[in-house]
Amino acid sequence: MNRLGEATSPYLRQHADNPVHWREWDAEALAEARERDVPVLLSVGYASCHWCHVMAHESFEDQATADQMNENFVCVKVDREERPDLDAVYMNATVAMTGQGGWPMTCFLTPDGEPFYCGTYYPKLPRGGMPSFTQLLTAVTETWRTRRDEVNQASAQVAAALRDQAAGLPDADLTITPELLAHAVAAVLRDEDAEHGGFGGAPKFPPSALLEGLLRHWERTGDPAVFQVVARTAEAMARGGIYDQLRGGFARYSVDAAWVVPHFEKMLYDNAQLLRAYAHLARRSGSELPESLSHRVTREIVRFLLDDLGTPQGGFASALDADTHLEPGKPGVEGATYVWTPAELAGVLGPIDGAWAAEFFGVTTAGNFEQCTSVPTRYAEPATAEDHARLEHVRAALIAARDRRPQPERDDKVVTAWNGMAITALAEAAGALDEPEWTAAAVRCARFLLAEHVVDGRLRRASLGGVVGAAPAILEDHAWLVTGLLALHQATGDLGWLDDAQRLLDTAIEHFADPDQPGGWFDTADDAETLVARPRDPIDGATPAGASALAEALLTAAAASDPEGAARYRELADRTLERGAIVLARAPRSAGQWLTVAEAALRGPLQVAIAAESAAQPTELLAAARAAAPGGSVVLAGAPNAVPLLADRPLVRNAAAAYVCRGSVCDLPVSTPDELLMALRRN
Repeated sequence: MNRLGEATSPYLRQHADNPVHWREWDAEALAEARERDVPVLLSVGYASCHWCHVMAHESFEDQATADQMNENFVCVKVDREERPDLDAVYMNATVAMTGQGGWPMTCFLTPDGEPFYCGTYYPKLPRGGMPSFTQLLTAVTETWRTRRDEVNQASAQVAAALRDQAAGLPDADLTITPELLAHAVAAVLRDEDAEHGGFGGAPKFPPSALLEGLLRHWERTGDPAVFQVVARTAEAMARGGIYDQLRGGFARYSVDAAWVVPHFEKMLYDNAQLLRAYAHLARRSGSELPESLSHRVTREIVRFLLDDLGTPQGGFASALDADTHLEPGKPGVEGATYVWTPAELAGVLGPIDGAWAAEFFGVTTAGNFEQCTSVPTRYAEPATAEDHARLEHVRAALIAARDRRPQPERDDKVVTAWNGMAITALAEAAGALDEPEWTAAAVRCARFLLAEHVVDGRLRRASLGGVVGAAPAILEDHAWLVTGLLALHQATGDLGWLDDAQRLLDTAIEHFADPDQPGGWFDTADDAETLVARPRDPIDGATPAGASALAEALLTAAAASDPEGAARYRELADRTLERGAIVLARAPRSAGQWLTVAEAALRGPLQVAIAAESAAQPTELLAAARAAAPGGSVVLAGAPNAVPLLADRPLVRNAAAAYVCRGSVCDLPVSTPDELLMALRRN
């Protein structure tokens, strides 16, 4: 029988009506495989994955295919977002066996969980040299029954290789220096697509963490070439179809090099990271394009997060699907909600405004997508106040019309790490654009996570509808929630956020540190389920590595804590960065978060402690600090001695005073915004 109906993952629930006898990953599944003497068929995907839906419709909804699966395998479904530990282990195996990875991921395992054959999508019928899924099932079953020795030998070799891969980063005798970061940034800039913005070719992913790291590098060095790369990339993405020109929010990637046609799924983790980068760019931008673009995009991403991904409990849902189901029981159509023809625009707006909108958004009769439809782009700005008003009218009408169309499904799963990213980005964007309601949204999210995702003192990975799942949190969950709580500590001056952050950080240190490699971290806890290998990945991908994310949490906590805690956290941060330096040296494009943290570390990080009558009384000094302090700075205002950063930092002549420190070296306090700006420029 199918056992997915009570799962806390929307992806698993999507498969609850399949005739396949799916079950979730657990020890009982492996025990059943051992008892029946059959392999485990492990299928890994996620709710907004287009090809996952295709394979489900072609194979998992087909009774004959399901019968073959049920008879010869124990069938296990895994949501990669809920169990990233399992996904990491078996994705490494898939890449090792096939040279590439992706989702859906299809793995065949022994009852001990050791993989012996892995792949990704398999079609219903053979094509392009690829066997059909049922042909694969037949071949695996025959091999299992007649060539078991070969299966056991292969699985043992793969398992050994996976354990070797999890050995951690090698000792490289590198430290974080200006020279190393200059080398890393120069290598990144050589890979820029100067014509279209971004890095590399198609498919093209937003370099989310890398943008933040490059901005911080520019702030420290003043190198105009670095800022120009960031500005070009930010503008190109925001003007292309990868950005939703009507409702805001970025799609996961562009299928072309020019950012025109997206893969339409929208992920929380992309938009949270990009919100951080665009808000930072907005702080550094004036009124001329592309600078004003960053302000607009920042506001629109926030609205997308709050309106389209917000949950009733205060958290943020994981994603919007790439597909839209136009007919019940039929496969979804990718992008159907989002694309337009000139005739459709005219039908909504009338012929005059419809023609104007078609020209403005690049909607043509030939189209830039399938079946002569167009993904809207925006390569110009309204030339006059009248055009601006016209655009707002047109957008409102098109949004209303689009909202009446069938909508993509939403993955309502609330993932701790990605919500921690959102908390961080919202708090930082609120300070950058002086939008306190964004801080309030971040506070609601943090309160929900602390109330529901912490169970018996331990953090969990995800919840659905306010009900927390059983999967334990991994390293990135701890790291990003800590970083988010520290951002709220700075935004509000509330000591409680620091206390909560330190408790979670201490738990991470206790359970995820590698005792044999100072500065090394595992992605799963020491008391988590034992898998074929204990995963850890130091490379920053679509989301930063757990270790690089934890480095930021440690560095920020060190700057905000009392002397004893500061020394302990800073030593761990430095050890972590030293171990991660090899990634900056050898794979800088895959080290965006490492660069982000390293730049802050080289600055101290910069600390701006503003002693005021109370944390609730904003000051001109605080506004100046939030506007001018470089990324990664710790900026906080409050009453003297109210929090560790304000210890022994009194008012000056009964007025607010700002204390600027770089690491353990501090300037004399200043009392005016101009003096503060001068002090920040010296650092």
